[in-house]
Amino acid sequence: MGTGTSLPLNEQEMEVARGEIRGELRLLQDSFRVTSWPDETYNCIAWAAEDSTQWWWPDPDGLSYWPIPNRDDSIPAFIEAFRVLGYEPCDSDDLEDGFEKIVIYAVAGRVKHMARQFESGAWSSKLGVWWDIAHESIDEVRCPKYGVRAQILRRRALGIVPIPSAT
Repeated sequence: MGTGTSLPLNEQEMEVARGEIRGELRLLQDSFRVTSWPDETYNCIAWAAEDSTQWWWPDPDGLSYWPIPNRDDSIPAFIEAFRVLGYEPCDSDDLEDGFEKIVIYAVAGRVKHMARQFESGAWSSKLGVWWDIAHESIDEVRCPKYGVRAQILRRRALGIVPIPSAT
């Protein structure tokens, strides 16, 4: 599973990986980093849920893990599924102290990709069975295959307890 740090690839290996990724995601800035080896165990949805042990998808036959009975690939169904993990819709992709954020990407109202935000404010995407990558902007993975950002979700960071104000 990716950690946000670059893989220990030599320069030539890294350029090959980056070239393959850039072939799919043409908006990636030069600063994007490859942060994990290809892995068929989990996908971008699982990565957004911080689960690298299984593939998450609402397939109608129930072959993949899905946390709710509604096995639909619509944006509202994904919002419902991630509410189980404490996420709620929000409007901003800006880094917020005390919150974790994820983003849903969709094509014609159907979810195609998800990414999550690092503590640094950068974003991380798992590219199907390919690599995990770190990218600075939420829109760098916008493409015909993944669609555009459709909804941002946030939850209070795990392990962070709000301190009541003195007033």
